[in-house]
Amino acid sequence: MHELSIAMSMVEMAAEEAARRGCAQVCAIHLRLGPLSGVVREALLFSYDVACEGTPLEGSRLVIEDVPVVVFCPACAAEQTLASVQRFFCPACGTPAPQVVRGRELEVVALELEQ
Repeated sequence: MHELSIAMSMVEMAAEEAARRGCAQVCAIHLRLGPLSGVVREALLFSYDVACEGTPLEGSRLVIEDVPVVVFCPACAAEQTLASVQRFFCPACGTPAPQVVRGRELEVVALELEQ
């Protein structure tokens, strides 16, 4: 389960950033997560709690913003949000749309720190 190593890396990064800024505690880590990232949301949430045990982040929250899969449709010349990751076809015109614009995200976007 690679989600545990991802969670451990996030906890380590957040603890280092809090220490660098002289903050006493990390209240939350905010993460953007796309369905094509290869990370299972529920497994990451569970792993985060495990990774926080016995660290300065124990009791903090992992706030996940789900990012939809957005593709570029060459026929419409526009970005379109897919209804399902099972079919990479433009939902407006039905053209195959293999160019992914968003949906692969796995990025920490914010930390909530307490002095």
